[in-house]
Formats: sequence, structure tokens, C-alpha cells
Amino acid sequence: MSPTVQDILDIIEKIAPASLAEPWDNVGLMIGNPSEQITSILLGLDPTLSLLDEAAALGTNLLITHHPVIFHPLKSVHLGQPDGRFLQKALNSKINIISCHTNLDSVVRGVSDSLAIQMGLTDTEPLAGQNSGEFPTGLGRIGNFNKPISPDDFIKRLKAACSPPWILAAGPRPEKIERAAVCGGSCSELAELAQQSGAQVFVTAEVKHNIARWAEEAGLWIIDAGHFSTENPAMSHFARYLAREADKNFTGLEIKVTEKQAAPLQLL
Repeated sequence: MSPTVQDILDIIEKIAPASLAEPWDNVGLMIGNPSEQITSILLGLDPTLSLLDEAAALGTNLLITHHPVIFHPLKSVHLGQPDGRFLQKALNSKINIISCHTNLDSVVRGVSDSLAIQMGLTDTEPLAGQNSGEFPTGLGRIGNFNKPISPDDFIKRLKAACSPPWILAAGPRPEKIERAAVCGGSCSELAELAQQSGAQVFVTAEVKHNIARWAEEAGLWIIDAGHFSTENPAMSHFARYLAREADKNFTGLEIKVTEKQAAPLQLL
């Protein structure tokens, strides 16, 4: 028996409970019918028209994205705009859409956890913790290296972890790095908290000008590795956990992560 959309929502609730989402966020079922049976699942970071085309070509009727296609309450649906065209295509193609955003950011083995693990950090804990449930949750992760590493080695690890299209940095390079913080996506407002927590370097994305200046003055090495790059590695981790949980009750469910999405901003 194939799972329904609701069955997948129930599994996601175990992995990344909706209660972990930030108050301003929108997570869960964006478009679809909870009782519809699922043929297969495609995961992607961003809800794009090309991702819908890929799902349709694969015969997939459930798309799970990190970023929600419906973020603010809709006042209108403009079919000449990208969001409106996405909604129209999803409905016409009968593709259900689930979004798992800041709940996946905060959860254990989520967005920042995945980046921290890829970087080789140990003894990790949330940077901005919620401490709910058995495992501490919250935005970002901070942890230690088993032995101090050089800034050059740190950059090599970062490139291997998420293949960023660029790396921007502000603030002084430390001679050695023992403790580091990461937060996938746009989290530069956590820079001061990262330093207060003992981080010698903080990796995130979309670093604001004033925070880059603050890092110079405060002596924190802050690195902008791009929004897409710092979040996208988590989608493969998420797919594995989703498949593991689904296999407990359903067999043969195909779950894929798109390999066709890339960072929208590229160096010229």
C-alpha cells in the first residue's frame, strides 16, 4: 500500500516537528490533498517551475521543498508572476507540495547540523537553542574540532562540505581554529552570539554590511558561503531520514533529491 500525503506529513512531524518552526514561518502542506496516495517523492531546496517540470517528468506527485512557495498570506494569485505560475502548474499537474523550512533548520540532523557534520565539528549544540524534547534544537550549530586546524584547512573543509560558488569573508583570520559556528542560510544576526559562545569563525550567508563591519571591529572571522550552498547539503540527509522512516511502514517508495538545482547567484 502506498502512503498518503498525510502519512508523509506524519513522518515529517517525527523528523522535524512543525512546533520547531519560527513564528513568522509557514511550513507543512502548501498545496494538495492529504488523502491522496503518493507515487514517489522529489526533494529540492527551492520551489521552482523547473523543479515542478522535473517532478512531472518523473511521474512524481509529491514535492518537498525547504523554502515555502506560500510564505505570506495570499491576497491574490497573479498568473503572470513566478509564484502564481508555480501554483497554477502544481494544481494542473496534481502535484502536492510540502515545505519543511525553519523546523528543518532547527532540528537535530537538520540544515545546520548537516553542515557542521560535513565540516567535521564535534560536541555540537544549537547556537540559538530551544532545548525542546530529548535533543536540544534551535538555529545554527557550534562545536569543536578534535584538534586545532588552520584557516586554510577550514576553507578546504567548507568547500568540500557545500561547494560554494563564492566565499566572502570579513574580520581577522585566527591563527588556529578550535571552535566554530555555522548557520545555514541567512543568519548573520547570530554573529555576536557566535562570538559570545566562543566561536573563532562563523559560517553563514547573506552577511549584512553592518555585521561585516562589526566583525572587523569585534575580531570575529565571519564567512558568507551563500544561502543555497549552506542549506542544500541537508536535503540529501533529510531524504535519507525520510526514507528510513517511510520504510518502517511502506515499501518501495522512491524518494529522490534533485540534482538540477544550483545557486541562483553565480560569479561572473
